[in-house]
Amino acid sequence: MPDARSRIADARRVVVKVGSSSLTSAEGGLDPARLDALVDALATRRAAGSQVVLVSSGAIASGLAPLGLGRRPRDLATQQASASVGQLVLGHAYVSSFARYGLRVGQVLLTSDDVVRRAHYRNAQRTLSRLLALGVVPVVNENDTVATEEIRFGDNDRLAALVAYLVGADALVLLSDVDGLYDGDPRRGDARRITEVAGESDVEHVRADEPTSDLGTGGMASKLASARLASTAGVPVLIAAAEDAAQALGPAEVGTAFAASPRRLTPRRFWLAYAASPSGRLHLDDGAVAAVVTRRRSLLAAGITAVEGEFDAGDVVELVDPAARTVARGVVAYDAVELPSLIGRKTQDLPSESRREVVHADDLVPLRR
Repeated sequence: MPDARSRIADARRVVVKVGSSSLTSAEGGLDPARLDALVDALATRRAAGSQVVLVSSGAIASGLAPLGLGRRPRDLATQQASASVGQLVLGHAYVSSFARYGLRVGQVLLTSDDVVRRAHYRNAQRTLSRLLALGVVPVVNENDTVATEEIRFGDNDRLAALVAYLVGADALVLLSDVDGLYDGDPRRGDARRITEVAGESDVEHVRADEPTSDLGTGGMASKLASARLASTAGVPVLIAAAEDAAQALGPAEVGTAFAASPRRLTPRRFWLAYAASPSGRLHLDDGAVAAVVTRRRSLLAAGITAVEGEFDAGDVVELVDPAARTVARGVVAYDAVELPSLIGRKTQDLPSESRREVVHADDLVPLRR
């Protein structure tokens, strides 16, 4: 079986994410030389026969200089205004840079609503697939001009992991100003770079909590979380420095490589596990946790101890163990107001119209603890 680096180097469809700090500077806004260097690497990968999707931060940072702002604004309204100006600056720069290679660019702006809601998720999937079929390089960004605190992805690393699954990518490359994942703060001399991550045990000791820059929102912690998300879903991941983009998109012999899980989740199960927004929580006893997580059985009313939240039948809910840790997600078959009279009762003791699973096994996804 090919190792992670071989799979990334040979990937037919690859999603590449680049951070704000790798494209811009606080003094001069967008840095054309950095952007061109990135596009050079992407165009070379395209010429080698791969399809490429670029998830690019930098809209807010690109709007700082034109608006005379010295640093990334903290209030949402000014962030949205800066993104409105910067999105055009960034888009024009990509169009011009890719044109050097005769490549067309299409902009795709997403909010988390576009992947949280199943219908929107499918629409985004169709749009991206069609752009790729037409030979276009999709440039994806969070729609910062309209996104509110409630519907933000939080950072483009998570967005990139979701897009990688959305488009059926064979690899995800996360480019930043750090050349990989370290077992400590890389600004200290005693930190060691981790080159290969075969499984969770290789990173469970890592504390990737360094602060983010004035230009971006995603630090190494978000990259690690996104790499875990994508690799668990069956997509190998490479974390590397943006200045090493040519190597990262070539032989992939730089940075930190994450091996992919051997089993790729179906689109529906991936959506349930990582994209859908839960509307409530069902608390389970130990027996129900074992049935749901270990034996992959449906959740019955007898194993539920409490209900949280307001939800309707068909909504996604979290299933939590007696210690309140989330162990699974699923589509609930009852409204929240119906469940209190049913919980803890055996199926044969319920009214005939209520003798059905609370969450069916086909609509349930156990999560790694």
